[in-house]
Amino acid sequence: MKKLYLLCISLMPFMICSGMIYSIFSLYLWELGMSITQIGIVYTASSLSGIIFAPIFGRLSDKVGRKPIIILTMASFSLIFLLYSLSRSILHIFPILILEGGMWAAFGAVTPAFIADIAKERERGEYMGIYNQTWYTGWAIGPFLGGFLADSIGFRLSYIICSVVLLIGLILVMRLVRED
Repeated sequence: MKKLYLLCISLMPFMICSGMIYSIFSLYLWELGMSITQIGIVYTASSLSGIIFAPIFGRLSDKVGRKPIIILTMASFSLIFLLYSLSRSILHIFPILILEGGMWAAFGAVTPAFIADIAKERERGEYMGIYNQTWYTGWAIGPFLGGFLADSIGFRLSYIICSVVLLIGLILVMRLVRED
């Protein structure tokens, strides 16, 4: 159970920041001048990328381990949020979305596999429940914080803050999470 709690503590910065960013993301895109249709295309592009990359990262994690992929996703999301803060148009956003969709797919495939690896068969449901509790906690805190910060300091600075917070999460993963 200790490994699960260390994983959840290490991922909490990602959970909070993803809740912050994605609760205000469409508003940010609107501020950049995108139409509602373009905003829909943005979300579609990210999902299409995930369709392609989910099985690739799942197989890769079977070869190199779960932790290296989790580290890759945390580092990538830090970069993604920083790049979003620098973006000025859909042309800037679109390539970032391809990376983002791939990283969501990697995170979504690998983290539950990591949990399945560390849990005994009879404990997998409980472990996944605790992991999901971490998600919901981050997404309960994140949207309020994202809205408050965007209102107070703007979208771009909010994204930069999340980028830095994710680096803290990355360090936590590297130091606290152990893979058998």
